[in-house]
Amino acid sequence: MRTRYGIPLGIAAAGAAGLVYAAGFEARSFRLRRVTVPVLPPGMRPLRVLQVSDIHMVGGQRKKQRWLRSLAGLRPDFVINTGDNLSDPEGVPEVLDALGPLMEFPGAYVFGSNDYYGPKLRNPALYLLERAQGRHGLNGNDPAQGVVHNPWEDLRDGFDAAGWLNLTNTRGELKLEGGSVELTGLDDPHIKRDRYAQVAGGPSETADFSMGVVHAPYLRSLDSFTADGYPLILAGHTHGGQLCIPFYGALVTNCDLDTDRVKGLSTHRAEGRTSYLHVSAGCGTNRYTPVRFACPPEATLLTLVGREAVGR
Repeated sequence: MRTRYGIPLGIAAAGAAGLVYAAGFEARSFRLRRVTVPVLPPGMRPLRVLQVSDIHMVGGQRKKQRWLRSLAGLRPDFVINTGDNLSDPEGVPEVLDALGPLMEFPGAYVFGSNDYYGPKLRNPALYLLERAQGRHGLNGNDPAQGVVHNPWEDLRDGFDAAGWLNLTNTRGELKLEGGSVELTGLDDPHIKRDRYAQVAGGPSETADFSMGVVHAPYLRSLDSFTADGYPLILAGHTHGGQLCIPFYGALVTNCDLDTDRVKGLSTHRAEGRTSYLHVSAGCGTNRYTPVRFACPPEATLLTLVGREAVGR
């Protein structure tokens, strides 16, 4: 009997230990990623940009709230929120409280699907199936039915009241010490709310620096930003793969982006042009899958420096 059941019990014990680690430790092991990106025009002073993404706030997540509030100590030049703030219809007050100190700084935001709709319980294996079939979000799928509608208007009103720019299929500009930054944003491509035609045309001639912002890094959005000449694009959505294999990486991105660029800084090419792309792994999870493995929750402090810094 010992020989017969020893291996299954060992596997079960290892699986249980991994689940405890993924849910009890790593999912709450918040950290800051620091990245330097050589994108500014010559002569412009470096800019420190804090990107927060995929908070997926659920009531009672005190450690996450304290960590988010502590990020204000970084004193960034501005903040970019790339969406999916909610995983609980009652979470808006806690999101606004956690981001309150950061809203003292200039900032801007786009929304993700989970800001509009509550999450649904689903088999994680479906992400692998959808990847194999080339299906992602509502691209080729039927529209969402029977979903919970989150109070995104309250979230929008809170961000707007703090002076953050709403980049929903529109442009905005931040006036900063030493220059201006033009921000061009899209609503979430994952649920087909992106309308690039409304913002097409590339960076304006009046801004000192321009960048693109979107929640989900679908290739159609990255192609458009890059072809229009934006030197930097910020996105989230992927959770960095969320459940990754050590020494291998992510299995899925939950969009049509390749897994090699599931998180961190990379480049994107379209129509002979190249942009830097930064995808945040985010700091939360869907409330029904509150685990992370080999992919800790994060925010990113990007230091933008002059293009002449390449090769130094």
